[in-house]
Amino acid sequence: MTRPLAAALGLWVLLVGVHIHGRAQEAPRLPGAPLGGITPLEFAEFRLGLDDFTEVETAEEGLGPAFNGTSCAVCHNVPTIGGGGVILEVRAGYRDSGGRTRGLNEAGDTLIHMLSIPSHSCQPLIPDDVTVIARRAPIPLFGAGLVEAIPDETLLALADPDDRDRDGVSGRAAIVVDVATGARRVGRFGWKAQHATLLAFGADAYRNEMGITNDLFPSELAFGISDAQMRHCDPIPDPEDRPDPATRRRGIDNFESFMKFLAPAARARVDADALAGERTFAAVGCAACHVPSLMTGSSRHPLFDRRPVPLFSDLLLHDIGTGDGIEQAAAAASEIRTPALWGLRFRRPLLHDGSAATIADAILRHRGEAETARRGFERLSPEDREALLAFLRSL
Repeated sequence: MTRPLAAALGLWVLLVGVHIHGRAQEAPRLPGAPLGGITPLEFAEFRLGLDDFTEVETAEEGLGPAFNGTSCAVCHNVPTIGGGGVILEVRAGYRDSGGRTRGLNEAGDTLIHMLSIPSHSCQPLIPDDVTVIARRAPIPLFGAGLVEAIPDETLLALADPDDRDRDGVSGRAAIVVDVATGARRVGRFGWKAQHATLLAFGADAYRNEMGITNDLFPSELAFGISDAQMRHCDPIPDPEDRPDPATRRRGIDNFESFMKFLAPAARARVDADALAGERTFAAVGCAACHVPSLMTGSSRHPLFDRRPVPLFSDLLLHDIGTGDGIEQAAAAASEIRTPALWGLRFRRPLLHDGSAATIADAILRHRGEAETARRGFERLSPEDREALLAFLRSL
């Protein structure tokens, strides 16, 4: 099922032809818009990606046999397509008496799918003897292309794994192997910073969350399901996401385009309280991990060439006492990648597992490397605390 670029290009010319004349990039009023200033062809690719992102997959198209959602938009829909969501992914594993953790099998798998296609004979079950069960919320994708364009060197320069400056913060860069190129890169996508590129991130989710195999992840992932069961449950040859006649992979290439050109959520109106709260945010130490802005590197593409990215994250792994007990890629069981705070006003509940109802609840859960910042927050006067929260609600 391919969708001609010409159709999307025609829609572009009809609806937003003003951009053809080179309108400068502007922050969108509402989340979900593409980056301002993209070309007509890029807008066509964005639209193709949006179409695939929202398409409801079926078993005949490769869905399952075990899965968590029938489309990307099932999970990424708050406050609009491409945002976060309230459906939680489930992972499980083992922790021994010495505190060491491992996955469910020799491959280290931890994902447990919630759904399956009829006859449901390939529905993975959580083993009775697991000692760790974790849940993870979908991460908003607004501005993901800008995040991808931040150089590895920038993140490595922020890392301080041995806490040499003695500030109590010892972020680590997650060094991962990019499945698309085989290169060692700094991971930045996912709660465990398990992927460095949007192509790999989207392809992994296509296989993990919808059960649709592809060029980068050509094998089914269904813990506890034998090969014989799999042949019975899922007779469609792998990989199920194949190139169209123009050699563009229908799913994962389109997902990459949608995420790459999806604009960040514009910041809300900033008043005097929010400005004061931003200064307090830095003063109590929150900005040590939630770095206000990073820069993209040099790029031939003007939208990604040395641009500020006000994401409020260092994209590093930290132990702040909220780890989910699951090892993944370069991340230890206790580590979580610093979540970006841009677009925070659209997100509830908070933390990786949705266990915090309010921003204040989330802050008060911080421990470990964030102990100093949490204590600083606790010691604030009621007026200063409310100003800090006003700042965070403006993001």
